[in-house]
Amino acid sequence: MDDFYANPEKKIAIENRGETFFRHAIKTHFVTPRESYLELVRQYVSPLYKSGDVLSMSEKVISLCQGRIVDMCEIKIGWWARLLSRFVHMTRAGESVGNPYKMQIAINLAGLPRILFAAAIAAVTRPLGIKGMFYRLAGHGIAGIDGFCADAFDWYLTKGVLVPEKPDAVCNEIKTSLGIDCMIVDANDLGVEILGYSSGIAYTTHDLKALMRDNPAGQGGEQTPFVLIRPSKSGEASKAEM
Repeated sequence: MDDFYANPEKKIAIENRGETFFRHAIKTHFVTPRESYLELVRQYVSPLYKSGDVLSMSEKVISLCQGRIVDMCEIKIGWWARLLSRFVHMTRAGESVGNPYKMQIAINLAGLPRILFAAAIAAVTRPLGIKGMFYRLAGHGIAGIDGFCADAFDWYLTKGVLVPEKPDAVCNEIKTSLGIDCMIVDANDLGVEILGYSSGIAYTTHDLKALMRDNPAGQGGEQTPFVLIRPSKSGEASKAEM
């Protein structure tokens, strides 16, 4: 699609189940806490949206709109958080609970006994090639804790971002108010998780993940929290109507 935009080192087109889909990374202003996600979607997406499209929204932008923010000054790091964070495996996607502030949030959310249990199981299973057990057992959206790093914007140095609340309800509100099929995605350069999507969407969770598998929204300062996904058949039909 000539009018679609891809972030650097990302591609507009992607193949899934023998069909080509086009992804348009939509640049926004710097979103701050308690802005309206309905107004953001209305402003940046509604003028571009066509029937058959699916909107992917980053979990961070929805969390910001919901005020799911924790300031560094509100967190008292305990002995266990400092200790456990030292043993967390670093990945290309960042330090996650290797950051003691994030580990302390994890302890606050899940409770110390559960975190200790998850850490113990992870210590046993990781050498066996079984990854991710800590986050599976800890639960409480801990894998999605973001922030406490520059992340291309200094504002995030002292702010933690929790996962969105009621992601399916958010998507359904957008669908009802604006008529836009959408999903909330937690993506990085290592993997993709679909946190929620609007009812009646024409794709399976597996397909939705596949359409975002290369994280076209980017991982730095792109400011493209919205990615509009359009099937090639829809695009071809639109051209034929012109």
